[in-house]
Amino acid sequence: MRIAQFSDLHYGTKTLAEADRCFGAAIDRAVALGVKAAVISGDATDHALDLHAPAVIRLVAQVRRLADHCPVLILQGTYSHEPPGTLAVFRSVGGRHPIHVADCIQQVALTRRGWVASAAWCFEVLPPDAEMLVFCLPTVNKAVVAAATGAVDAAQSVGEQLGRLLAGFAPLNRRARSLGLPTIGVSHGTVFGCLSEHGVPMAGFDHEFTTGALFAAEAQACMLGHIHRHQSWMQQGLAGEQLIAYAGSIGRFHYGEEGEKGFLLWEVGAEWARCTLEPTPARRTMDIVFEGRPDLDTLREAVTRQDITGASVRVRWTVAEEDRGAVDREAIQRVLAGAAETKLEGRIVPVLRARTAGISRMARMEDKLRAWAQVSDVNPEPLLACLAALGEAAPEDIAAGLLGDQGAEPPPAEPMRLVA
Repeated sequence: MRIAQFSDLHYGTKTLAEADRCFGAAIDRAVALGVKAAVISGDATDHALDLHAPAVIRLVAQVRRLADHCPVLILQGTYSHEPPGTLAVFRSVGGRHPIHVADCIQQVALTRRGWVASAAWCFEVLPPDAEMLVFCLPTVNKAVVAAATGAVDAAQSVGEQLGRLLAGFAPLNRRARSLGLPTIGVSHGTVFGCLSEHGVPMAGFDHEFTTGALFAAEAQACMLGHIHRHQSWMQQGLAGEQLIAYAGSIGRFHYGEEGEKGFLLWEVGAEWARCTLEPTPARRTMDIVFEGRPDLDTLREAVTRQDITGASVRVRWTVAEEDRGAVDREAIQRVLAGAAETKLEGRIVPVLRARTAGISRMARMEDKLRAWAQVSDVNPEPLLACLAALGEAAPEDIAAGLLGDQGAEPPPAEPMRLVA
């Protein structure tokens, strides 16, 4: 069975252009490759949307176009992205082939009549005309688990209960495999030890799955959503060749995301599974990072070295609070005029002031300056010299001395890092 897996479409107000361009191209490619079924493994939307919103109109149109080619299964994703009930509209969309919305734990079979869902969490008997068997495990509501087991034990309880549930799918998957049927799992969550789209290992007690628990379901293919980075795990054993894979997000929705974006083309048999990442025209992002105040000459050199035409560029810098007004944002925008999008992020380091006990009771300014310098860990001698000059020299002489220093060489430019 040749199956296309799309994941984390994130249609929303701000993400519409990226999501629709990438999902549209992915559908075109899947149709050209002749897929027999399609899976959307969660987070089709980025947030709650009104039915008349442009993002909803485009998403419904694209899913309908996909359903005109093959049967489609849509899984409930993260509740903050897809509030409960968001996907119900797809049950009424229609199309040449059926659309099944999996918003509860269940098994479904793809038959000649379309999708057939189990009445409970699994089938008692495999439908006689089944061509493929799928177990569906949507996002787990951890609040419900916490209410039942207590907040302290909720994280561990989620993993334990999901492990038992996944093992419970194994007997029917073995039966389907003996009949020569492809067996598939579709879920949305975090696998312990996987990598985020920014290269961070996801290691914690509150993650839903382990690879061992997913393999224990004895499905040949396990199609996952939620993590925006494509990655996979394979096991060869008594259940044949099993493969777990994240498709990753359909597009690049955040700066700093690593890896290529696309959808997965799956080939699933009764004893084996394969998948390949089919790329989508996701946007290019670049990070230009200054450790201090942005230097325009250095920025121009970076733009010359690397083509920014059509890319989304983010410039970051860190400056002290007293220098926050010295950053020329308009000049930076002019240098990056060829970029499709620019984002400027400055981090301000606040000035920390320490109190000096008894300083107000000191009579001489020199004593106050020495006390402050001691608390602030500053050498007081240059400051005392300036204070003496203010008391002894005329303002014109001080100004003339300052103007005479203008010919000195400028300080070196702040270091910069360029991250594509």
